[in-house]
Amino acid sequence: MLRAAGVGVGDEVVVPAFGNVEVAEAVVLAGALPVFADIDPVTYCLDSSAVEAAITPRTAAVVVVHRFGRPADMVRLLGVGERHGLLVLQEGESGEPYDEIAQRRQRAGYLDAKLRGVRTPDGGDGHTYQQYVVRVPGNGRPDRDAFARAVQAKGVDCRVPVKTPVHRLPEYRRCVSLPETERAADETLALPVDATLTKRDMQRIVGACNALGGLLQPAF
Repeated sequence: MLRAAGVGVGDEVVVPAFGNVEVAEAVVLAGALPVFADIDPVTYCLDSSAVEAAITPRTAAVVVVHRFGRPADMVRLLGVGERHGLLVLQEGESGEPYDEIAQRRQRAGYLDAKLRGVRTPDGGDGHTYQQYVVRVPGNGRPDRDAFARAVQAKGVDCRVPVKTPVHRLPEYRRCVSLPETERAADETLALPVDATLTKRDMQRIVGACNALGGLLQPAF
């Protein structure tokens, strides 16, 4: 899509650093330079104000990635593109049957109501919960990584969704301030929310997390 739009050598493309490296790679393959902008801490998608601040005379496009099943604020992002005459591309997430999404939303609602000591995701409009991502603040004990190990030891298949932001990778390292990206990379943890989970599975997830939650200091 970038090449088809004429994006190439000498151009800059604003992309998120929170997520997979493939978007930055695609920009480089088109001959352009990826420029990283910070994310919104609620949606984990590009923040429109951060995008606008990253624009230079060489900016040709913005690539928006919808994250964890939560859509980005496209009204604001498209508005930025319109004001500056930029191409705004979207990388969506794979479509799934409605009944499967409905079951994930049901399980997410259960976790929202039962979890303690972690910050649960903001559902927002259209969240499909491809991943159920909580925040484990690092100012208490245990921090996110220790929390994850303890929960895994109790049989819960949790994982860190973004281990290293792209701007920290050697081949894309940039001297750029992305505080929300850094914080999200350090605090986020994806808990199971699959449609196949039974009620007992859900109770085990809650029990494992809440047994540790009391050790966390309130950060929100």
